[in-house]
Amino acid sequence: MTAITHYKAEIRFAVILTAVVALSMWASRYIPDEYFDGAITPILMSASTAVALCCAWITVRHSEGYRMRRIWAWTLLIWGLLDGIYVLSWLLMGKPVMNMGAYEITTMELALGNLLGWSLLLFPTEALRPGWLNARRALLQILPMYVLIALDYILPVNLRILVALYPAVLIVLLLTHVREYRLWCEDNFSSLEDIDERSIIRYIFVGFLIVAVYIYMCVSHDHARGFTQQWLVIFILAYGTDLILFRRDPWEQVWLSMKSNSPKEDIQTQSNEAYRQALEEWMEKEKPYLNPDFKLVDLQNVLPMNRTYLSQFIHAEYGCSFYLFVNRYRVEEAKRLMNENPGMKMADVSASCGFSSPSVFSRTFTAIAGQLPKDWVKN
Repeated sequence: MTAITHYKAEIRFAVILTAVVALSMWASRYIPDEYFDGAITPILMSASTAVALCCAWITVRHSEGYRMRRIWAWTLLIWGLLDGIYVLSWLLMGKPVMNMGAYEITTMELALGNLLGWSLLLFPTEALRPGWLNARRALLQILPMYVLIALDYILPVNLRILVALYPAVLIVLLLTHVREYRLWCEDNFSSLEDIDERSIIRYIFVGFLIVAVYIYMCVSHDHARGFTQQWLVIFILAYGTDLILFRRDPWEQVWLSMKSNSPKEDIQTQSNEAYRQALEEWMEKEKPYLNPDFKLVDLQNVLPMNRTYLSQFIHAEYGCSFYLFVNRYRVEEAKRLMNENPGMKMADVSASCGFSSPSVFSRTFTAIAGQLPKDWVKN
């Protein structure tokens, strides 16, 4: 994926999201207040229910055993079931579970709203911290929120703003792991073009907008306060499903590679010097770096270590990440090709050396060699 593709994705996302927010806010100004609870909100709830359950069905059918897709399917199921309960209560009893036009957020709305907001953070948590999320940690994330709700119900103190702010706190904590995620990818992959943390950040940004509207719902007496939020919910459910099904999941690739390989010894049986010599001989003879999908766990073909020890070994012996270690070999290979074939096109050099695209080749070559490939050829 080139930088131009990233740029187009950012523009497309910004245009669609701006249109959703602007049109929903504009439309809400012209809808009579009495129609919100009686018609508009049930219709939007029905739409979000349909989108959530449909996307859950698609995700389950195409889960292929991927952990991240299973987590997203559970998120969609939670949304679909809770919104479906609202719709059924409106159809069967004529009395909605949540009154979007009420002047005050109820305790039930706080509990359900925060539960739904928390569920939307399960996917980016798993994406940014692969393998960290489990049932116990997920419950510990949501427990303080319900403690605040209980205290708000028991004590003569209004804690609802703090409750509404809790999902925003989780989002801020989540964003602190973006750099850690980038470093983790550099320690495990030789190409980062299909591993795009920007898409996760865009998802988190939509979640932050939903939380912001939710906070506004807690302090505002505007009857249209849930209108924009419902459209944002439908947007994030569809966007998240597209992201899950078509985004490359780095952790699953590492996990599948580890499953396909035979178990490796964790105990170091040789010196680091011997391992280093074996690795360098293998890299120079077999040239595995010519494969754009070359991963850290592929080093297990020559080094009897697990993934953690492999990463530590590369850092200790070469003072860099696996990503930089491999791309140094690719740059040297590119220099050899350009030296032996002066008229060779840069696109052909890029493809021959294991780079995912010419733009990545140019950027990586410049970072390592200190000059553009064409300038290196001239000099």
